[in-house]
Amino acid sequence: MGRGGTYGRTVVAAVTTILVAITSVLSAPAGPAATASPAHRHGSGGGAVARALGHGHGSGGGGTGRGPAHRRGSGGGAVTRGLAASGGPQGSTAARSPAHSHGLHDAATAPGSAQRYPVSVELASLSPAVIRQGGELRISGRVTNTSARRVGPARIGVRIGAAGAIDTRGGLAAVPHRTSLTRSDGPEVPGRTVRLAALPTGAERGFRLTVPVPDLDLDGAGAYALTVSVIRSDGTGTGTGTGTGAGTGTGTGGVLGLTRTQLSAYPDATRLEPLRTTVLWPVVDTPRMEALTLRTPDSVLPVFRDDELTAAFGPGGRLRRLVEMGTGQPVTWVLDPDLIVHARAMAAGYRVARTPGGSHPREATEGTGGEAAAEWLAALRKAVRGREVIALPYADPDLVSLARGGGAPLAGLLRSASRAGRSVVDRALGIRTRAGVGWPAGGELDDGIARYAKLLGLGTVLASGAGVTSSGQLVSEGATDDGAVALDGGTTALRYDAAIASLLLAAHPAEGAAGAPARLLLRQRLLAETLTAARELPNARRDLVVVPPRRMPLGTARVLLTVVAEGRKAGWLEPARFAAALRKPTAGRLRGSDGHPPARHASELPPARLAAVDRDRRRLRALTKVLSDARVTAASVRAALARSVATGWRGDPAGAASYQRGVSRYLTASITSVRLVPKSTVVVAGGSATIPVTVDNGLQQDLTGVELRVLSSRPERLDARERAVPVRASRAVSRTVRVRVKAYANGPVRLTAQLYTTADGRPWGAPMTFRADVRSVPSGAVIFVLGGTALIVLTAAFRLRRTRGR
Repeated sequence: MGRGGTYGRTVVAAVTTILVAITSVLSAPAGPAATASPAHRHGSGGGAVARALGHGHGSGGGGTGRGPAHRRGSGGGAVTRGLAASGGPQGSTAARSPAHSHGLHDAATAPGSAQRYPVSVELASLSPAVIRQGGELRISGRVTNTSARRVGPARIGVRIGAAGAIDTRGGLAAVPHRTSLTRSDGPEVPGRTVRLAALPTGAERGFRLTVPVPDLDLDGAGAYALTVSVIRSDGTGTGTGTGTGAGTGTGTGGVLGLTRTQLSAYPDATRLEPLRTTVLWPVVDTPRMEALTLRTPDSVLPVFRDDELTAAFGPGGRLRRLVEMGTGQPVTWVLDPDLIVHARAMAAGYRVARTPGGSHPREATEGTGGEAAAEWLAALRKAVRGREVIALPYADPDLVSLARGGGAPLAGLLRSASRAGRSVVDRALGIRTRAGVGWPAGGELDDGIARYAKLLGLGTVLASGAGVTSSGQLVSEGATDDGAVALDGGTTALRYDAAIASLLLAAHPAEGAAGAPARLLLRQRLLAETLTAARELPNARRDLVVVPPRRMPLGTARVLLTVVAEGRKAGWLEPARFAAALRKPTAGRLRGSDGHPPARHASELPPARLAAVDRDRRRLRALTKVLSDARVTAASVRAALARSVATGWRGDPAGAASYQRGVSRYLTASITSVRLVPKSTVVVAGGSATIPVTVDNGLQQDLTGVELRVLSSRPERLDARERAVPVRASRAVSRTVRVRVKAYANGPVRLTAQLYTTADGRPWGAPMTFRADVRSVPSGAVIFVLGGTALIVLTAAFRLRRTRGR
């Protein structure tokens, strides 16, 4: 195409642009009746919303706020009634005019468009966490010039989302993904800004904002998008001037930075049916104890991979702080019995391996965390007294991985370990725990996982609300509709909130001052999530089950307790027991496993490792047959096998592989430590003799349950008088066993010695072959042997002749 075509396209593009601009102008609402001016919104006409939140600005009756179309989804009825009860009219239709945006991008024209600003904005505090009745909203934070140029001067202001309260949880998720300032963010609250002096490159400065609640123009209970923006104060990019009380919107060129969060409002007159909220409080950690133990004259000391639990159990440690924070709170404790076993072992004395996964218990040093573990146990015993406590299956096995490749033999091992583990917890803490509860990673549940849970004796499985549906589900595809669901096969799936679980899993806020911004954002988001969930069906009695990450960070735990306390105080959350959440399950079904992301399957334990664990289980059975006291060793190794398939290894494939190899190496070293010492040649002089065979016992306990058998390659020349000789050897010593033989003729003979288990007659270890030289056999013996041989030959010939004669 030539120049004419290019010119034509240019003309068409120009005309199209002009027509779009004209259409936008004509479609914009005009006139005072359609525009909520600052005087209307914040002047003397107090209106319904101001009265609902407690501070009307006079006696005028002009209703302000967003129209009903903006206000409510399914939960609008109750909120409207709550506002009506406060004395405000319900017929207000005035809306925030697009004219107040002053050139902002429309969210429809630039959805999620990436926008990099020269100034980063970080919120440090927001008080109150929930807007109740009047008062002031106080915000503090810090701005930093992250660009290569000096910026400013500017002003910092607050905006409330133009659409009003967000009616869906999907809408909440969309707020933080918007990067550009748009009409959806709403106009800046006028007259409530702070000045920001020019910022050199890399400079940072704190700020504080105070906004009277009525100035926020909130229209009732709900979660609102809150934006804190930094706008250039020299007029660049602004649609109007920046005088007090004037329009304060800005175009893209005037925006220096922004941040968003959610603001939850719950006026005292609001009457929503509270969500019955069950909060789990997991006290779980990664396995640390090895399979091997060190025997002393007085005790058996377990060996740990590392000594990291010393810090975790000590003052300020994660596990200590979790116990302290959960004490007296309305939570359901979730304990891994293996962690209690770890703590008790540390308190009684333990060793720490120099190299994790080693097979020699003497290559370990003394552990230092005994006192910290004892104090932690005492604190936990006090914290759980009179509380609901769930004892997970021992070592918290990875049900998803096991269902795909574990098999029934491992299920039997885990089932017996779990029974023993629950008894340990009950005795150690002096309580009666609830057992039979499984926790698949990520709440994944399909038919195979449900069947494997039944093999382990688990009647209840914690499941993501996104994976299970019930016949009585109230919110279509809504994870908020938690509660118990009875599945085919007798399993009960207790659905938990998938959205909240994902937020808690993704957040890693530090507990100190450095983590305050992250904790603030998480707190506001969780408050918004739970309040929006309550507004979905304001009059329905529903459950909310909150499941934090297994290894919950302290910052996350702190935020979670704050959210529960704030929601409970406001009235939309009501703490509930775990048993209550299981009451009256509705019939339901599984949605299938196609919805789980491939990344989750990639973190599963590989089938080859599960097969190796099962192989080690069979090797353990063989080892216990030769031990004088197999109980301690068997218990130690079985516990280690259960730890090999723990969910705690997800995200640490190298650690999982190292731990499993350590268990396997220990079994190999134990089995090969009972062996026959090789020899080359022995001399047998005379007709009767004894041949010494040395058995080396490298175990830490006495060797029993084995016998020695010696087979001859030439039994007519040399043969053993006894079919088997019992072998007994003290721990860590070599024992010489004497085998009686009978020689019949001179010459070399190849002998093979082999150990066998007396319980089932199976070979143990490798056979040992050596040579015996028979010398100086008496002539009488030789004649006797030759005569016997001749007699056998003559007898055979005679019988053959008689047979032919017949």
